[in-house]
Amino acid sequence: MTLPPHAPIHEPIRRTKIVATLGPASDREGVLEAMIRAGVDVVRLNFSHGSAADHRRRLIAVRQIADRLGRSVAALGDLQGPKIRIARFRDGAVVLEEGRPFVLDMALDTEAGDATRVGCDYKQLIDDVTAGDRLLLDDGRLVLEVERV
Repeated sequence: MTLPPHAPIHEPIRRTKIVATLGPASDREGVLEAMIRAGVDVVRLNFSHGSAADHRRRLIAVRQIADRLGRSVAALGDLQGPKIRIARFRDGAVVLEEGRPFVLDMALDTEAGDATRVGCDYKQLIDDVTAGDRLLLDDGRLVLEVERV
């Protein structure tokens, strides 16, 4: 059975929800409507990628299509954690050796980093970490364990 293009969708009660991440692929003509017709309950907006304007435009489209189809579709904003930036290394990139101490020095000049220490833009970091905490650098590709503050 095929539904007319503007017919409301009535579904049986489900105990699970379908969550779909929106992005460039869902921007293609007809894709978002097909997703909602297929039963998407929640659209996820990944704020690690795309601009605020992209997310706003996608959410407006979801609301318009869901209203037209008589569907209720929730929106989930996936926010990245805090991005703490390290300063620069004096002589360019450095190689850190596993197990060797490395210091994030809040007082170090922004251009004076070396293989033993580097400055950091988040000066309050010393108030927010304790021994045993893990810090992820480069989107988690590098893991530092806090030994002391």
